[in-house]
Amino acid sequence: MNLTGPHPGWQERTIQLLGEEKFTRLQKANVLVAGMGGVGSVAAEMICRSGVGKMTIIDGDTVQPGNINRQLPATHSTLNREKAVVMGERLRDINPGLELTVINQFIREEQIPEILKTPFDYVVDAIDTLSPKIYLIYHTVQRGLKLASSMGSGGKLDPSQIGVADFGDTYNCKLAYLLRKKLRKLDVHGGFKVVFSTEQVLKEMIIPVEGEPNKKSTVGTNSYIPAIFGCTLASIVIRDLAGE
Repeated sequence: MNLTGPHPGWQERTIQLLGEEKFTRLQKANVLVAGMGGVGSVAAEMICRSGVGKMTIIDGDTVQPGNINRQLPATHSTLNREKAVVMGERLRDINPGLELTVINQFIREEQIPEILKTPFDYVVDAIDTLSPKIYLIYHTVQRGLKLASSMGSGGKLDPSQIGVADFGDTYNCKLAYLLRKKLRKLDVHGGFKVVFSTEQVLKEMIIPVEGEPNKKSTVGTNSYIPAIFGCTLASIVIRDLAGE
C-alpha cells in the first residue's frame, strides 16, 4: 500500500515530530469520520494530513451557499456538489496513497451496524442531526470502538470556552443535554471524549426552518469555531492512535 504518495517529503515534518514508530501507527490506522460540515470536514482533513492510512467519510448533503463561511468543501465552484464527493477528491489530492471509502448518503439507524462491522481504530462523530448522531454513538460504544464526538459548535464566538471532556462530564451545552436524555435510555452514560463549548447561545441566533428533512432550525455560525472543534477532534484521534 502506497501511503506516502508521489512526494514522500510531504510527511517529513510529522515524522520529525512523532518519530517513525508513532507515525507508523498512524499509517496503519483506519478512521471513520461521519459528517462533512464545518466540524467534520476539518477533522477529516487534519486526520488525513497527519498520515492516517485508511479512512471512511460519510455525508449525504450537498454544498449550499450558506456553507461557504465555514465548511472546507464549500466554495462557489462546488455549489450543489455532494460534500462527501468533494472532500473525497480533496483528501486523495492531499494523500494519493490514502485508502478512502466515500459514503455519499445520509446514514440511517439500520445502516450503522453494517458500517461499523469494519474494524475502525477510531470513529469521529461530527453529525449535526440528532437521531443518526444518537445511534452512531450508541452502536460505536456497544462495539467497544474508540469514539470522539462533537457537541454543538453553532452560535459560539469565543474559542477560549471550548474544551474536551468525557461525555458524562459536559455542561452548559444544549446538544449534550439533549443527547444525554436520549442516550441514558440506551444505557450510554459516557466513556468517550467530546469537544464542547460552555458558551451560551443567544436566542436571536436561532432561526426555525421549514421543509428541511434533517433540521428544525439553523443557528448562526462563523468560520473559526467549527474549525477549532474539528481540529480538536483530530487532535484527540491522532494523539490517541500515536500513543501520546
